[in-house]
Amino acid sequence: MPGRRSRLLTLLAAALALAACGSGSDGPLPVALIDSEDELFASGLRLSYGGQVVRAATGAGLVTLDAQGEVTPALADRWIVADDGRSYIFRLRDGDWPDGAALTGESARDSLRRAIRDLRGTSLGLDLAPVSEVRAMAGRVVEIRLTTPMPDFLRLLAQPELALSHGGFPAGPMTLERHEGGATLSFKPPEARGVPAESEWQQYVRPVAISALDVRAALAAFEEDDVEVVLGGRLGGWPLAEPGPLSRGTRRLDPAIGLFGLLVRRESGFLARAENREALAMALDRSALLAPFNIAGWIPTTRIVPAAIAGEGVEERWAGIEIDALRAEARRRVQAWTARNGEPPVLAVGVADEPGYAGLFNELADQWSQIGVTLRRVEEGEGDLALVDSVARYAEPRWFLNQFHCSLRRGACVAEADEAVRAALSETDGAARGGAIARAEAMLTAANIYIPLAMPLRWSLVRGDVPGYFPNAWAWHPLPDMATIPR
Repeated sequence: MPGRRSRLLTLLAAALALAACGSGSDGPLPVALIDSEDELFASGLRLSYGGQVVRAATGAGLVTLDAQGEVTPALADRWIVADDGRSYIFRLRDGDWPDGAALTGESARDSLRRAIRDLRGTSLGLDLAPVSEVRAMAGRVVEIRLTTPMPDFLRLLAQPELALSHGGFPAGPMTLERHEGGATLSFKPPEARGVPAESEWQQYVRPVAISALDVRAALAAFEEDDVEVVLGGRLGGWPLAEPGPLSRGTRRLDPAIGLFGLLVRRESGFLARAENREALAMALDRSALLAPFNIAGWIPTTRIVPAAIAGEGVEERWAGIEIDALRAEARRRVQAWTARNGEPPVLAVGVADEPGYAGLFNELADQWSQIGVTLRRVEEGEGDLALVDSVARYAEPRWFLNQFHCSLRRGACVAEADEAVRAALSETDGAARGGAIARAEAMLTAANIYIPLAMPLRWSLVRGDVPGYFPNAWAWHPLPDMATIPR
């Protein structure tokens, strides 16, 4: 902790020195991201949440996401959707790349092709599978063609990993200067951001001093007024973020959608059979599991694709069946396995060493003990079960299904479900496409390789006078918006 404290003070001193040079009338905005420095400043395309936030500030794609999680222009200032949703035509903004080269359809096409190619082998690469062609049209126009309509394609295209560059120079609104303990992000002049030139523009923006801290150090820095914003909070640190008299009203929750549950890492022992894995899922009283955390609006679920994405009329699994009846059936299956194997099942779950996750483990262990299953806690990345805790990137079922694709090697998978998702990409009929996606989800559900628990929990700490922060379903909070001073 003393070392982190020293680095934070160094960071703040550097930011104050920068502010003294005239950038922003309110001085720098100090922000702590709950992350490691290696992740925060990663140069590749496998980014942590903190890495995404930094990349979004320094990079720009054709479009981007604003503080409310909505798609807005970036390198493209307008676009049209044609051919029944299979053609997206973008008109690039006036101006050049940061290295002085002309921003043309050809150069933007080449950069986007590189980004898509480099994402192969990742879940985002799977999400981009409908892209069949990226081509340059006349002048500053780029067209992206899809094999099948994708209603939320623009949100996918706005992800930080799809930021474009030329000559190695990122095209985002801010520049990054690293120093001991963190970095300072400073706005580029308006004309370099694709907006009209303005002589007094520095009066309406602030630099951002960012630091990577663990949750305890970030909370201490906020309580001591060393930072004004803490981003990246998850369940693990939730019990530590209980508002005190100085920070009451500063804790903000996102109504996030995504995945929060347990993935079977290996199908062996008790977990070798789908009916045993189902026993674990049906024995959980999810509302009781979440109750000790006392989080209003935290939504439990039994589904892979939440009802908000799957559509109206979708029911939770085992709807209308009492938990006592479900546990009785689960207990019968555990007893049958125990009789065959001579001893009751013992499972290990890998979770991070943080109080919120410890509380979740205790609740899981207590509930599964009632059906005869013993749960052990091991280090994150080990064990029979892994905690999945991810916010969705876009509002389509395919994102949820792609997270369990066999090519990602994250744990147990269903190749037939992957094939059904792939088949959906070639379906021109909407009903047939929806049917293929529904079959894929049904296969994954029947295999019980994933035990859904709830929507992911995301929280931040934000001073009341910080503008440009809005809770949203994507838990997305861009730094440029918070560093823009209202006029």
